[in-house]
Amino acid sequence: MVSPFLHEVAVYVGRIRQFSRQDWIVYVTWVGLMLGLFAATAGFVGVGAAFGVNFPAYVWNVPIGTLIFVVAIAIDTIGHRTIYKEELKKGEALVHHITIAAGISSCVFLVMAWDHPNFFRAPILVTIGLSIIYSLVDEFMHWRRYLTHHSDRVEMWSHFFILVGHGTMILSWWHWYDQGYPGVGDTLMALQNALR
Repeated sequence: MVSPFLHEVAVYVGRIRQFSRQDWIVYVTWVGLMLGLFAATAGFVGVGAAFGVNFPAYVWNVPIGTLIFVVAIAIDTIGHRTIYKEELKKGEALVHHITIAAGISSCVFLVMAWDHPNFFRAPILVTIGLSIIYSLVDEFMHWRRYLTHHSDRVEMWSHFFILVGHGTMILSWWHWYDQGYPGVGDTLMALQNALR
């Protein structure tokens, strides 16, 4: 017998059949972008490890956290594009856009900080801070919806895992940057030698 919660998950995910063409474009773009981030981070660390680079253990939390985030948003976005679409238009969608802009900017700045670590320190801290603050604003809005029966357990749990994934990924990445990106130089050197 299927548990009630697993049945709720199946119903929630099954709503993907209600997607319009526009919903699919938004869904594939958003989830695909984050899958690309997972592939990039996991690929870079994996290639480095294959060349014998000894990364600090916490570095693996970057792709692990990203994968958790990807799975969570892949589920969450189904509800956002179907049953809760109208609710999000009341202000939550704007919070999502601000959160995404800050989150993507923080990742871009973390990459650019390899060449310019001092210049990007403040922008990285600001954008990470804003992504976390707006994530908490979003959670407040979700809990308000949940308490007024305009959300459900699947959406709430997916948001829990969004916070777990994003927090694990971004704080580990910040720590990696703050420690001088150990292993990155060796990986880039190994890649350069392999491509000669």
